[in-house]
Amino acid sequence: MFRTFINVFKIPDLRSKIFFTLGLLAIYRIGFYVAIPGVNQEAMSRSASGALGGLAEYFALFTGGNLQQSTIFGLGIMPYISASIIFQLLVTVVPALEKLKREGESGQKKITEYTRYATVGLCLIQAVIWMRYLGSSGFIFPAFRTPLYFIMGVTVLTTGTIFLMWLGEQIDEYGIGNGISLIIMAGIVVRMPNAVFYVINNFDWDVGAATAGTMGPSKVLFLIVAFVGVVAGSILITQGQRRIPIQQAKQTRGRRVYGGQRQYLPLRVNHGGVMPIIFASSLLIFPTMMFQSLNGLFYWPVWVFLGNHFSPGQYFYNVFYIGLVYFFAYFWTTVSFQPKEMANNLRDYGSFIPGLRPGKRTADYLEKVMGRITYVGAAFLALIALIPTIIAAWLHIPFSVSAFLGGTGLLIVVSVTLDLVQRIEANLIMRNYKGFLGNEGPIRGGR
Repeated sequence: MFRTFINVFKIPDLRSKIFFTLGLLAIYRIGFYVAIPGVNQEAMSRSASGALGGLAEYFALFTGGNLQQSTIFGLGIMPYISASIIFQLLVTVVPALEKLKREGESGQKKITEYTRYATVGLCLIQAVIWMRYLGSSGFIFPAFRTPLYFIMGVTVLTTGTIFLMWLGEQIDEYGIGNGISLIIMAGIVVRMPNAVFYVINNFDWDVGAATAGTMGPSKVLFLIVAFVGVVAGSILITQGQRRIPIQQAKQTRGRRVYGGQRQYLPLRVNHGGVMPIIFASSLLIFPTMMFQSLNGLFYWPVWVFLGNHFSPGQYFYNVFYIGLVYFFAYFWTTVSFQPKEMANNLRDYGSFIPGLRPGKRTADYLEKVMGRITYVGAAFLALIALIPTIIAAWLHIPFSVSAFLGGTGLLIVVSVTLDLVQRIEANLIMRNYKGFLGNEGPIRGGR
């Protein structure tokens, strides 16, 4: 593996791409700490211990933003991701967008242009809401509470997200890896040292240490083993595939017979990736905020009961969390996986699934298989999503430490790292070098 790392930096083109990517990520991390002028950052830090802090910390975990200190990258890259998801869904229902997608690269460029315009609109809406919240909560100094400052704050937050979008596109074009995903992963990974320092500062050599917040040897050993196990399981499920055998029809031309080869159609077990967890977590934020707001407007025991039971870690919250993960896993699979189109493509290329007639029978079979493996993939996502909450409550440790044992952040890091390793391996193998694992080919999906 060390020889492979040396080979990576022996290739000038690959070396320049890696350094270019690291340089843009460094620019992102610098801007991450540049605060918007006129905001009382100390008051916001003190309020971070309440519901706002938990919501802002979770928001920053998978968006790359930082609303806890209201920086220029406060909104993160989430508006662009939301716009991309919206247009990905619209392509399947709007004929004009579907026609653009079929045009190939030119049509995709047009859809990307529409996505950028939608990103600006979402940024303006979110920036206005956030600046109004800062003004109503007293986090803006009195001397800055003017309409001109409000416009400046909205412009700065919107420009910050557009700049992050531009950084991601530059990494896609001149660097290595998916730029947007790398920006999100960088925001997650930089939180890992804080979790490690917490474990070190609260470590106690006493084997029987059971005080809340104390990390005994047994706790630390369990955290290490659980982290390795969850990462290994995440890689296994992320790379896991259900391979459908495909037979190519034979064609006789003169005295030669062409075709007849047997191939496989890979169907991912976790087809939705991390999106079902993100959607489910985002939706469950609103009931908590709504019940807390209603309780603040007028006290009623029902609001208190619902607010307590819909808080993260509670029974009802976990039940609804699992249900939403399953719902969005099937919803995302239904939207992005088109068995009828796939069956038609197989028929057009002269291929078929042995024992099934091309066309509707093949499409029904693919839909049935995808529904079954999606059930398994959704179960894995639900388990991964609940592991941090369970570990935090069981071991009495902060959520910032247990978050690296599962959840959205871990899946994002695993998925992006695998994609980055595969791209580096492709560059190495193209130049007759071995990959990270010493193999001559790319990383294969588990069966």
